Amino acid sequence: MKKYLIIFMGAIFLTIGCSKQLDINPTQDVPEELVFDNDENIKAALNGAYDAASAAWNLGGDYMLYSELLGAGGEIRWVGTYNQPREMYRKSILTNNSYVASTWSSSYKVINICNNILANLDKVNVDDRDRIQGEALFLRGTIYFNLVELYAKPYSAGNVTTNLGLQLVTEPTVNGQITEDNMAPRKTIQETYALILSDLITSKSLMDDEIGPYGGKYAAAAILSRVYLQMEDYEKARDEADDVIENSGASLTANYKDAFNNIAPSSEDIFILPVTAQDGENDMFLFWSTSDYGARDGDVEINQAHLDLYEPGDARLALFWDSDDTYYSGKWRYNYRFLPQIRLAEMYLTRAECNFRLSTSVGATPDDDITTIRSRVGLSPIASLTLDDIILERHLEIAHEGQRIHDIKRLKQSVDGFTYDANQLVFPIPLREINAVGSTILQQNDGY
Repeated sequence: MKKYLIIFMGAIFLTIGCSKQLDINPTQDVPEELVFDNDENIKAALNGAYDAASAAWNLGGDYMLYSELLGAGGEIRWVGTYNQPREMYRKSILTNNSYVASTWSSSYKVINICNNILANLDKVNVDDRDRIQGEALFLRGTIYFNLVELYAKPYSAGNVTTNLGLQLVTEPTVNGQITEDNMAPRKTIQETYALILSDLITSKSLMDDEIGPYGGKYAAAAILSRVYLQMEDYEKARDEADDVIENSGASLTANYKDAFNNIAPSSEDIFILPVTAQDGENDMFLFWSTSDYGARDGDVEINQAHLDLYEPGDARLALFWDSDDTYYSGKWRYNYRFLPQIRLAEMYLTRAECNFRLSTSVGATPDDDITTIRSRVGLSPIASLTLDDIILERHLEIAHEGQRIHDIKRLKQSVDGFTYDANQLVFPIPLREINAVGSTILQQNDGY
């Protein structure tokens, strides 16, 4: 992603590690208004936005980790020494949790880069302007969606016109100049979702049909399917998933294991991030693998309660690996592999669930879609398919890929003794952010 990265943000954004022989000027001293002064620099800034989004605190694994720890439900166990993830696992998060604070600030850095790009589109070559706008909106909408899933009550809790969502900053911050947007109070859940939908819908109309490590129309459709699913808008969630399945050109890998630990995108990757020695981060590897493969010492263990959910002969069960009678997820065994954000398999499961709920057969029947998922892992079709069967298949197919707590919340389930809308399942607004602007402006979440 850094192939074209030249001068970029000052300290307010991030210091990007690009090729030293090309990094002649002190980039931390380059005024930000100069970064966005021409076509070449703005395109470099877009690459920088991808780079920032791929950081561990963002799409580089921590969003996934947080979801799985909050939704552990006795199926996984945090045994690592770091206290910040342990607080999430125990549902007892402090307002000064450094992981919570870093993910918030790092995410808003991505948003600010995107805002600067969007504010300077008139400097982009006309032929490329739609693509640049589309990808910036895609990244902003995706980051806002990930944030609202963690730092606000779920859409399923209702009261969307009164429950607080996020600070919606849509104007760029330049050279540290704080705008009214930065000092604005949090918007409601409804207003937050409205911006997310606007960003993603617009981005889908502007981007091309590329799938893989850059935003494209089908990556936007896949994220939209997740957004609509959280909103319980099953018709739109179904249609976006169907669009990806029928039109993206993606296909399921022949073997389940081949969807993971790849040095290039697989046939079913709709949106994926590269992780190499020079670029990208992978905290799923860091915390879910072991020191035998260069990670930490297996901070996340898989409990027997999860393994018992699989049928004998299920290839998904075979992917877990045993080290001294302790099981780990084989999805994240190796470093320097592409990190899947959305796989085609999820779209089949979304379409199946929504078709079942709506008594429709758009694209395929629920039975057909679930059979497609099961046949790849060596299992027979399910006779008399139920909604519970579909939900279980979703749980097993995308286990430990960062969707667990979000599915628990939208399905109004309980986890570890907490109801889906419990305060303990929502991150606090970082204390340092509240201290910076004041608690009367940036209101803290209930329970903190």
